[in-house]
Amino acid sequence: MVVVLPLAGAWLAGRPVTAYLHLSPRPPDPAPASFVWSVFLIYAALILGILGPVIRRIVRTRTPRDDALVGRHFPAWGWAGLALTAVAWVIAWSRIPAFAGIQLYTFTPLWLGYIVAVNALTCRRTGHCLLRDRPGCLTALFPASAVFWWLFEYINRYIGNWHYVGLEALTPTGYFVHASLAFSTVLPAVASTREWLASMPRLRRAFRGLPPVTLGDAAVWAVIALGAIGFVVLGAWPHYAYALAWLAPMLALIGLQALAGQRHVVAGLRAGDWSALGVPAFAALVTGFFWEMWNWKSLAHWKYSIPLVDGFRIFEMPVLGYAGYLPFGISCMLLSELICGENRRTIPDRSARFATYRRNN
Repeated sequence: MVVVLPLAGAWLAGRPVTAYLHLSPRPPDPAPASFVWSVFLIYAALILGILGPVIRRIVRTRTPRDDALVGRHFPAWGWAGLALTAVAWVIAWSRIPAFAGIQLYTFTPLWLGYIVAVNALTCRRTGHCLLRDRPGCLTALFPASAVFWWLFEYINRYIGNWHYVGLEALTPTGYFVHASLAFSTVLPAVASTREWLASMPRLRRAFRGLPPVTLGDAAVWAVIALGAIGFVVLGAWPHYAYALAWLAPMLALIGLQALAGQRHVVAGLRAGDWSALGVPAFAALVTGFFWEMWNWKSLAHWKYSIPLVDGFRIFEMPVLGYAGYLPFGISCMLLSELICGENRRTIPDRSARFATYRRNN
């Protein structure tokens, strides 16, 4: 779907499909950036209309005293992760001549340190984390993540929303290896952040007690159809439909998992529990903040070129662009569950872990 349907859209729009099938790994020329107030206000109203009630629920939700967590010691390996991130951050943002030879390669160690540190935060809260309890799952996410993000690099050939600077000296092979290592940290970072946020009772409770939703067979097929149509429209009119780069993969993954009869992201919606959607969406938003912040002053970094709403930047990202992290987080979670086999079983409620910890301590 990702590869073929955007090609079909480009073909229907009368553009040569060979332009999207070249083997060069480097991103395309950036799209023409523009800002239109009417479009910006419409998008902003839609985003605030969705996020406003959610944020209000999170702020107003109160956590019972008996659900509070007793703090554990921060693990020593967590401090090692923080140290790695701190060192990589200094090297990435400084322009000290002694660091010139390694400044292009700070992204991967910076994010490896982040992944370790966030797992340590989760372990401190609950006594459990991916790194300690499921290292095989966490390890498997790295190669899957590289492939996953290369698919988004392929989608970017149509929309041209981001491009990289500072890597011009690398050969095509060197660029592919360097980029693949960096891309391999995406899924582990989002999955680790998701588990950390899921350990917070207030966030979990804020997404419960919402209106229940049941997806029948017809609705599942409709979700798949929307995802497929989204890919086609993306390829046909990328200047206007670039937001579908984040929405179409999410819809396709949700629908296909449901069609296969596996545990899927909307299973909890029948009981009014929207946390399976909300927590990974916010996890990607949190992770995205750090992506954009650390990218901002790094020697090798990406730049954005967004049609119609390219304004009011936070770091390099136009402010409305952060909304794309929300559906992206759900897609990351769906793929992570598929890789780790979690979609075939019920994930235990973290509150049971908290109760066990309190009884034993």
